[in-house]
Amino acid sequence: RHKKSGARVLLMENDDENKVFAIGFRTPPSDSTGVPHIMEHSVLCGSREFPVKDPFVELVKGSLNTFLNAMTYPDKTVYPVASCNDKDFQNLMHVYMDAVFYPNIYEQDKTFRQEGWSYKLDAPDEELQLSGVVYNEMKGAFSSPEGVLDRVILNSLFPDTSYANESGGDPEVIPDLTYEQFLDFHRKYYHPSNSYIYLYGDMDMEEKLLWLDKEYLSAYDKKDFTLDSSIALQKPFTEPVEKETTYSVTANEGTEDNTYLSLNTVVGTDTDPILYVAFQILDYTLISAPGAPLKQALIDAHIGQDIMGGYENGILQPYFSVVAKNANKEQKGEFLSVVKGTLRKLADQGIDKKSLLAGLNYYEFRYREADYGSAPKGLMYGLWSMDSWLYDADPMLHLQYQKTFDYLKKAAQEGYFEQLIKDYLLDNPHEAVVIVSPEIDLT
Repeated sequence: RHKKSGARVLLMENDDENKVFAIGFRTPPSDSTGVPHIMEHSVLCGSREFPVKDPFVELVKGSLNTFLNAMTYPDKTVYPVASCNDKDFQNLMHVYMDAVFYPNIYEQDKTFRQEGWSYKLDAPDEELQLSGVVYNEMKGAFSSPEGVLDRVILNSLFPDTSYANESGGDPEVIPDLTYEQFLDFHRKYYHPSNSYIYLYGDMDMEEKLLWLDKEYLSAYDKKDFTLDSSIALQKPFTEPVEKETTYSVTANEGTEDNTYLSLNTVVGTDTDPILYVAFQILDYTLISAPGAPLKQALIDAHIGQDIMGGYENGILQPYFSVVAKNANKEQKGEFLSVVKGTLRKLADQGIDKKSLLAGLNYYEFRYREADYGSAPKGLMYGLWSMDSWLYDADPMLHLQYQKTFDYLKKAAQEGYFEQLIKDYLLDNPHEAVVIVSPEIDLT
């Protein structure tokens, strides 16, 4: 912890020349105006020391970065950069620190209007229209059926917590956000005491810490900051809930074979390192692997043309989903009975040990290899650490995974995974059935 400001800092010093810096904030939304998302866009539109209109675009053009972006999640906002060049890396750090702590958003409301929402009128006789970068982006996100499904699942499982709100912004609600509320959000959450700073790779850590302290953190006092941004736990349901919603199709696409049926169950918390890995393996074994039994059972029953879903973590209370895509609403009863029946059979008669072992080996290899394609592995380690750090647990919880794999290999032989199915997927009322059906020309 940085003593004066209260900033949390995680250093991973090693010989990787692809250096990573990230600063994140815990930003649970209190409504669906999308203020975390609009803020993420806005702070990158010029700051105290980089007053150009769009530093982000300038960096994309001229920097040697290997990664440069910012992301809004349901409960956090993260600003990561990576580069193999020392000078470039230092410059990227400087731009991002300045952006989050001293953005130009207080000077006038132009950035808020551009990135959030505003009215536009192309000609005097036309109708007044709503516009804005995030507003338009979310209109797109809200018209994708998978996007609608993910959103409704999250809101249905956690109705009493901040996850009931849309951090990206619901186009119907975005125009309720005022400029003053927007500035309040920055004052409230973008303080070092609510920040998570991450440095990874081959660099002089002492020099970086001194720079962070001198240039930014020492200007802030922990005592000026009393926000509780912690994420609340959803009280378990006493009985399952059901939610139905629609998405738009054209007349040509039609409504036949276009419904999404899903069954979703809450699984412990993200701060349980064994469940965190075990459910990834169950996901692989039940749904993702070739010939996976749950997927196969639904295909054999002709429910949906594609079966997807699996384990969703990266939030305080992860959940497990089974989704039949391109199905029909009338198949709901059959869908539920095939899913529960197959799970019951696997729990009673046992999961094929070979496929469990394949799942264990597949994930252990992936964890060890840390090959994330074009994304630097240091970035993925940083995001991974947030899956525990953000919830006040040890940031290394999921990164020290060897003990977990050793435990699970032994437990797999002793009925551990079958017990997980019983405890979490069969005898657990914290469950939501979510159906997303097509509606013609809803757009």
